[in-house]
Amino acid sequence: MSSSSKPATVRFYLDADVLGLAKVLVTLRPDVTYPGDPGGVVHRRERPACVITDRGTPDTVWIPEVARLGWLIVTRDRRIAERTAEIAAVRRNDACMIALSSAEAQTTWAQLEIFMSQWRAIERLIDEPGPFIYSATRTTLRRMNI
Repeated sequence: MSSSSKPATVRFYLDADVLGLAKVLVTLRPDVTYPGDPGGVVHRRERPACVITDRGTPDTVWIPEVARLGWLIVTRDRRIAERTAEIAAVRRNDACMIALSSAEAQTTWAQLEIFMSQWRAIERLIDEPGPFIYSATRTTLRRMNI
């Protein structure tokens, strides 16, 4: 850590399926990380390298680790309600997840639009206890029954 920066507190983990969005956000916010993130300094806050080093790490490995660290997961999955193994991992580990779930969330720009449209509501969820999954679109943030 450089002498002019302070340690950052990571609060958001962006999954490998939103890597483009993650690489935009880590230049703006010190509390965001992603698999393979080497760390960095933003606004004089130094974010450490991500503990998940490989983008190919299975959900059954990274979800428990990210949940243990208390990070809010952001992923892109239109069919999250059909992913029984992922839902089970969220439940078992009291994980907190936001799924960018609209069909339009295919590009980094569209993901950024959804994320920013729901930013204030997403940020309020940071202290909500898990397990939960919210489905996010540009116009809605809806808690799913898991």
